[in-house]
Amino acid sequence: MGLMDNMKAKLGPARDKVSDLARQHGDKVQHGIDKAAKAVDERTKGKYSDRIQAGTGKAKEAFDRLAHKEGPGTATGPGRPTSPTPPEGPPPAS
Repeated sequence: MGLMDNMKAKLGPARDKVSDLARQHGDKVQHGIDKAAKAVDERTKGKYSDRIQAGTGKAKEAFDRLAHKEGPGTATGPGRPTSPTPPEGPPPAS
């Protein structure tokens, strides 16, 4: 087993735990990100508002990716396969 395989095997359970915690406390984290952004924006007197908003958006996107538990092959994003979309409409009657 190579070094990377060994590291992935050991870090897998930790990633699962972090992902579970992110799902459980997502609203608190999102609120904290917003609160921190507002405080920084106020202290800089709005001088860096556009950069703060961009950073806040990136932080929230990263958090959302962390909160979604996706296995290999089901992850979506640039250069990754997309997951199948469910059919629209009501299920067929049997």
